[in-house]
Amino acid sequence: MAQVSYYGTGRRKKSIARVRLVKGTGNITINKRDIDDYFGLETLKLITRQPFEATQTTGKFDVIATVTGGGVTGQAGAIRLGIARALLEADEGYRPLLKAKGLLTRDPRMKERKKYGLKAARRAPQFSKR
Repeated sequence: MAQVSYYGTGRRKKSIARVRLVKGTGNITINKRDIDDYFGLETLKLITRQPFEATQTTGKFDVIATVTGGGVTGQAGAIRLGIARALLEADEGYRPLLKAKGLLTRDPRMKERKKYGLKAARRAPQFSKR
């Protein structure tokens, strides 16, 4: 019999995470690597696990995530949103808990585009009186 799995997609900055939740013991696999190997910083691991702590489901699901683009912080945020959305698919009753912690809101902040006449998005050329 096929194992029941729940899917969620998360995005942050340039990162896109496809997350699959399966009933299990709490293992988190990111791009076929363990979370401890993938994320060096403890804060990134905490960010990734936030949806489970908010819903008291730590150790009930295994996470299989595929993430592309961006840096490690953006990827951790994308995985967090993906896990939160997948948990909603598993049980709609988690919505108020996740919503109260702000875990269902996609972070809209993106890199600002460079404008012509400037060196970067807002950085102007150095001013000289003469």
